[in-house]
Amino acid sequence: MSNLFDQIDPTGSGTITKSQFEQAFQNMNPPGSFQAAGADAVWSKLDPNGTGSVSKQDFVNGMTTMMKQLRGHHYHDGSAAAAQSVTQTSNLLAALSSSTSSSSPATSNTSSAGSILDLLA
Repeated sequence: MSNLFDQIDPTGSGTITKSQFEQAFQNMNPPGSFQAAGADAVWSKLDPNGTGSVSKQDFVNGMTTMMKQLRGHHYHDGSAAAAQSVTQTSNLLAALSSSTSSSSPATSNTSSAGSILDLLA
C-alpha cells in the first residue's frame, strides 16, 4: 500500500488530495469491488473527517482495513467474481511492490501502471 501511495503522490509531499486519488483511481483500473463502490466512497473511508487530504499512514491503514473487510466479505459470500477481485487486488499489490522497489518514483509510475493494467486485464 505504501508503494501505491507513492505513485499517487509523485512529488513526495506525504499527503494526497481527493483529486490525485480520483485520477489514480481512473488510471490504475482498481479491482471490481473498488470500482463498484466508486472513488468517492473509497475516498470517504480514507478521509472520514472530510479534510480533503490523506496522509500516507492514513492511506495505508485505511486501504489495509478495506482490503481485510473485502476479503472477509468475499470469503463469506463465496462468489467466484468476489474471489477473483481479491486475487486481482493481491496481484496489484505485488506488482506495485516489485515495480517500485528498484526504480525511482519518476520512472516507475509509467511502468507500474502498465503492469497493473496487464494484471487486471
